[in-house]
Amino acid sequence: MNRQIRIIGLIALVMFGVAFVNLNWVQLVNAQHLANNPANVRVILKEYAIARGPILSGDEKTVALSVKTPTETLKYLRTYPEGPTFAHVSGYYSYVYGRAQLEATYNSWLTGQGGGLTMQQLSDQLLGGTQQGNTVVTTINDQLQKAAAQALGTHKGAVVALDPTTGDVLAMVSSPSYDPTTISGHDPNADAAAWKALQADPGKPMLNRAASQTYPPGSTFKVITAAAALQNGLGVNTSYPPTGQFLPAQTNMPIKNFGNEVCGGDMTQALTQSCNVYFARLATQLPPGALAKTARDFGFGEAPPLDISDVPSRLPTDADLKSPAFVAQSAIGQYNVAATPLQMALVAAGIANQGKIMTPRLVKEVRDPQGNVIKSKPPSLWKTAVPPEVAATLTTLMEGVVDSGTGTAAQIPGVKVAGKTGTAQNATGQAPHAWFISFAPADAPKIAVAVLVENGGNLGSEATGGRLSAPIAQQVMVADRQVRGW
Repeated sequence: MNRQIRIIGLIALVMFGVAFVNLNWVQLVNAQHLANNPANVRVILKEYAIARGPILSGDEKTVALSVKTPTETLKYLRTYPEGPTFAHVSGYYSYVYGRAQLEATYNSWLTGQGGGLTMQQLSDQLLGGTQQGNTVVTTINDQLQKAAAQALGTHKGAVVALDPTTGDVLAMVSSPSYDPTTISGHDPNADAAAWKALQADPGKPMLNRAASQTYPPGSTFKVITAAAALQNGLGVNTSYPPTGQFLPAQTNMPIKNFGNEVCGGDMTQALTQSCNVYFARLATQLPPGALAKTARDFGFGEAPPLDISDVPSRLPTDADLKSPAFVAQSAIGQYNVAATPLQMALVAAGIANQGKIMTPRLVKEVRDPQGNVIKSKPPSLWKTAVPPEVAATLTTLMEGVVDSGTGTAAQIPGVKVAGKTGTAQNATGQAPHAWFISFAPADAPKIAVAVLVENGGNLGSEATGGRLSAPIAQQVMVADRQVRGW
């Protein structure tokens, strides 16, 4: 009997110990995670008693705003005056579904909890006054954001525009989009119905195609291949006879030009014509690992440090890139190469900025309720992709693409524009993706733009990136010139 009592006592002691450890884990170790979990309704209810701070565009237009309601449980309603135009930047703030994007990343600041309390906020908490959140100011220009959305129109895809010298994200548009207000109301049934409809939509309107989805970059990747060649003894005079196909070693599948066109010549001619066989052959003459190293120097393989969720662009494995067949395919942006529009905008921006890629900046400052700046993010360097002389050569090559090549639709009268088209095959029977990356003015860059149109290309033509995506980029650059006066 005594033995059984001891066993039961031991079991009870162990169970008490487990409960004690678990309680301390929840309260001490995991408390911050639970508090920041957007599904924690208790935290959400507490936050709804705070006048959540607004989110503003860089030119002071209201992107997100909390308005007072007559109820005591949910005192404030989050609204989005710009609707779908800024949805993938602002995200949503929902009683049912929590937070996303800037609403999530800057939640502690928007609720007035980040960076310590001002005297006014402390007084409000102690005396029961209305607690005011801080204001988050983005780098997005409202006029340019709208111009990019209008230029993209009903196409499924994305536009990203950056200031090459600061890294400021001037525009970030993903289409199709959604209205965050529809899932941020105080009627759980209405929010749930709207959420269900958005999740069921085959167009995936809640997906941020600009930063959270990768695509084969196609011929836009040729600027990286050219950069690798220029740094490894293969200059612009490297020339190959015109041909319609190239058969790398270790394969019986030749690489062909779109439409079985014949092309060749030197690097200038090849980039202007977007010649597949030239860049495939060029890559096989690079030292082992050179193409991957240059791509990583441009940021491939890691997610850019952005204020909202994004994903890394991808390269084939180092083992695969030892194969001439795979490196040739990769050199023209195919095989297992995949990039976000944000990444390709950073590639263009890096070339524009003498080889230096600035950290992409989506929020420039946070202000307290009295308008004082309490947090700022100065521009900072992210990557040094290529030396200045290589960036200058790439700029000249890309100018040729717009002056007389596949990107002539991006021309702006009186302005030098550098660009590169891309038409990326992605699935059997599917139209290729249409790409264009660019910057302007080429001799004193103010803006870098990447445009992706999903399945917008023509199955038989390499020039479709130039016919479809280049005019979109051109409209964005023209709008920026009008807005910022360069």
